[in-house]
Amino acid sequence: MNVSSADVTATLQPRDSFSKAVTKNLIVVVLSISINYINGSLVHTFSKHQIFYTNPRYILFIHLVVNDIIQVTLTAVLFVLSYTVYKIHVSVCCIFILIALFTTENTPLNLACMAVECYIAVCFPLRHAHICTVRKTTVWIALIWTTSVLSVLPDLFITLATQPLDFFHSRVFCLRQTVFPSPLIVQKRDITYLLFLIVVWLTIFYTYFKVLFAAKSASKDAKKARNTIVLHGFQLLLCMASYVSPQLMDALRRRFPKNSIDSLFVIYITIQILPRSLSPIIYGIRDNTFRKFLKEYLLCKLYVH
Repeated sequence: MNVSSADVTATLQPRDSFSKAVTKNLIVVVLSISINYINGSLVHTFSKHQIFYTNPRYILFIHLVVNDIIQVTLTAVLFVLSYTVYKIHVSVCCIFILIALFTTENTPLNLACMAVECYIAVCFPLRHAHICTVRKTTVWIALIWTTSVLSVLPDLFITLATQPLDFFHSRVFCLRQTVFPSPLIVQKRDITYLLFLIVVWLTIFYTYFKVLFAAKSASKDAKKARNTIVLHGFQLLLCMASYVSPQLMDALRRRFPKNSIDSLFVIYITIQILPRSLSPIIYGIRDNTFRKFLKEYLLCKLYVH
């Protein structure tokens, strides 16, 4: 559990042939631009219609989408840098890693909040409008960021206290373990991620089974909410895979020593790109209201061009 979203990308050191390196970078850039374009369309659609930014469900969703845009952009930049610049200043790398960590830890917390909102909408429909207000939703988003910041910033403080000033002016290959090398950080990180796993998965399972029982009443909304929570759980499973990616990397290196760099590339695509491509599917396509306005926006844009 010692990896950030930057770790997987940055570990892909430029040892490929020129053609393979170009192909991999092209795949990453094209996927990143495609996902960010779709997510950007979702953000634009959200901002143009009051029905969305007055609804807590869509506010939580668009927060996740913006978080995904930051995440995808940053990991793509780190991927390309790992093949071009190779080493960057520690101070710059720290900024990249910290933002990557914030967005990485925000995702499961945001998914848990969205699952709770689904649960309240289905199991307490008459109280939903009172419990899930816009004001309370913004408070929950602030708590998500506060939790992530309080979890991550100690890494920086420990490094400032244990490393000489010259270290921050040196150039390194941008990995979490190279800019935050203290063993104490590793122990703290493992405990934090374990707590995150327990709390978030308990939330997902609790809300799923509550909605599952409610779905037996043949309510269409209840069944849709149940399926949404299942998708959240799958998305969460992929996101949480980043916590065990060091073990996956070591296993793949031992199993495929001659193709380890390709295996790591597959891990990067699987645990960084794929989960971020699910958000548009869950709400941008499955949600009737969002699909309607998104289709109008895309068709109008196509017509203009």
